[in-house]
Amino acid sequence: DKFEKKFSEIFLNKKECVSTGSGTDALHLAYVLAGIKKNDEVIVPVFTCTATNIPLLYIGAKIKFADIDPKTMNISIESIKKLISKKTKAIVCVHYGGIPCDMDEINKIAKKYKVKVIEDAAQALGASYKGKKIGTLSDFTTFSFQAIKHITTGDGGMLCIKNKKLIEK
Repeated sequence: DKFEKKFSEIFLNKKECVSTGSGTDALHLAYVLAGIKKNDEVIVPVFTCTATNIPLLYIGAKIKFADIDPKTMNISIESIKKLISKKTKAIVCVHYGGIPCDMDEINKIAKKYKVKVIEDAAQALGASYKGKKIGTLSDFTTFSFQAIKHITTGDGGMLCIKNKKLIEK
């Protein structure tokens, strides 16, 4: 409880968060809370750690790989637009190397198609996007505290959830 509170104060403008056993666990929990089920389509970047996708395989979701922007190495907005469909349940973006994705555009697409946005911020602890802290922008944001991350607990993760009703769940 103390760790969650302090993390929230320092990195999330006191937004609610839940600690997990790993960054992968945080992603898995985000996918479950987002309502992703077997055969749901989820758009993810082709360039990411396997941890982004392994929980989707557990669930049985259909992974749709989006190209990346060669300038940022983040998910390509144009690729998302080509892949999104009525079957899409979520867009997962990864802030590669701590460089934030184009969250305005991603959230605009998500709103249009009524899908959830899940940010994998394993490499973006302390980053901000247009003056707003990563972890405060989307439906779900995950962080990792694995041994080679910005701060470490040996392993561990954190899930930030925009909808306070989902915290207890």
